[in-house]
Amino acid sequence: MFPLRILITEDDHVSALLLKKALEKNNHRIIGISDSGERALEILETNHADIVMMDINLAGELDGIRTTEIINEKYDIPVVYLSASSDAETLTKVVGTNPSAYVIKPFNIRELNMVIELAIFKDRKEKELQKLNNELEEKVRQRTKDLAEANKELTRALEKEREIGELKSRIVLNVSHGFKTPLTSILSSAQLLQKYAEKEHPFKAKIMKHAEKIENSVRNLNSLLTSVLFFGKADANKIDYKPKKLFLNALITEVVDVVKAGSENDVKINVKLGKIPKTITSDSDLLYQIFENLLSNAVKYSKDGQSVEFEITEEDDNLLVKVSDHGIGIPKKEHDQMFDRFFRAKNVGIIEGSGLGLSIVKKCVDVLEGEITFESEQNVGTTFFVKIPINK
Repeated sequence: MFPLRILITEDDHVSALLLKKALEKNNHRIIGISDSGERALEILETNHADIVMMDINLAGELDGIRTTEIINEKYDIPVVYLSASSDAETLTKVVGTNPSAYVIKPFNIRELNMVIELAIFKDRKEKELQKLNNELEEKVRQRTKDLAEANKELTRALEKEREIGELKSRIVLNVSHGFKTPLTSILSSAQLLQKYAEKEHPFKAKIMKHAEKIENSVRNLNSLLTSVLFFGKADANKIDYKPKKLFLNALITEVVDVVKAGSENDVKINVKLGKIPKTITSDSDLLYQIFENLLSNAVKYSKDGQSVEFEITEEDDNLLVKVSDHGIGIPKKEHDQMFDRFFRAKNVGIIEGSGLGLSIVKKCVDVLEGEITFESEQNVGTTFFVKIPINK
């Protein structure tokens, strides 16, 4: 064992000298011998010690336990107690000062050396652990500070993003509304042209043809603007569930008529109504968006001569909707993108579309707290299943 600088605090002069001799035999250096706690503290003021051998019963006002408490506070030096007493009360007082070791008198040299070695080892390990704890606490403090700064930056970024989102929504809504008025005028003019062309006129056929083109284009553009407006509200969190009593048959008929009127394909729509109530309580605007978009897509991606099935029934206060077509279908590897905004399958070819319809359907179904699933196979067709709670 390497040499240590040791302070002996022992009120029995003979015991102190014997202890000094035993320790010096093991090459330890004795920096002083004191018979009181006060003298021990004086020696430590001017001398460095690696360990203190402390008798519990000392001369003077400070006993060994109180002296050890002061040494712990001021010097953080390991202390080994020396005592002839091992009663419970004494041991309880000793434990409270967190001693490095406790030796009962009389002791032998071998035992004493072992206790000193263990005391030094314990002290070093505790200091290493304390150092690691301090380093860890510092790292935690620094990490907490870094996280706080990052959180501030994130909060600022989110606030900026929110402001940009609100600005974008306002621009989309304002611009879209701005388009609505001239589009309405153009549509009215196209319809007037068709009315005038019904009379005998040398260019009757051409007028009818171009008027129909204008009307179809305006309807398509109006539909796109409606979709953009919808997502402008969605991004601004302004889509609310507004339930009211409505006639279900009337809503279905309106949707089917609108889809037929806007279709450029010769596709038959087969409507199959199961047991459905005459009236329901739900949001008519959201239901219209779901029915119209699913049905329009089914018709648009079907070929001339094909048919689309539109089935609705009611079960356990849920509206069950099924829309099936035998059209181009969606490639399996693209199924997970079906409801993404602006997504269009690679096999749509020259068929026009914005890629917003199904994302609108999904958003409406979510607002209604419903469910939507689908089955689709390329060149076979697609079927959508929608479950919507009603009468809530």
